[in-house]
Amino acid sequence: MIRDDFNAFCANLPATTNVIQWGNASVWKVGGKIFALCSVWGAEPHEKISFKCSDLSYQILCELDGIIPAPYLARAKWVQLQAPDALTDADTKSYLAEAHSIIKAKLTKKLRAELGLN
Repeated sequence: MIRDDFNAFCANLPATTNVIQWGNASVWKVGGKIFALCSVWGAEPHEKISFKCSDLSYQILCELDGIIPAPYLARAKWVQLQAPDALTDADTKSYLAEAHSIIKAKLTKKLRAELGLN
């Protein structure tokens, strides 16, 4: 998945916001909390997608080629796709939607109601 597709998909998830930070990273949030980001990390020239995942997804994804625990975020169960084809676009979208749901569930009931996420 390329950055434009990543941004387009995340923009269509409910109540999301986007900021550019940390050296041109496209950071997606719901309720002010990050659920996914896309940026160039390390020596490779291509952009890498990172996202929050469930404990089980984290264990499974970290066993796959081209996917690693996300730098600085692994302790919170984030993974990073090291190559654009580490997952299919459909699978990446599914995990991004799951990341959104995981973070959404951590928001207060009041904030979810304000954002229309109930």
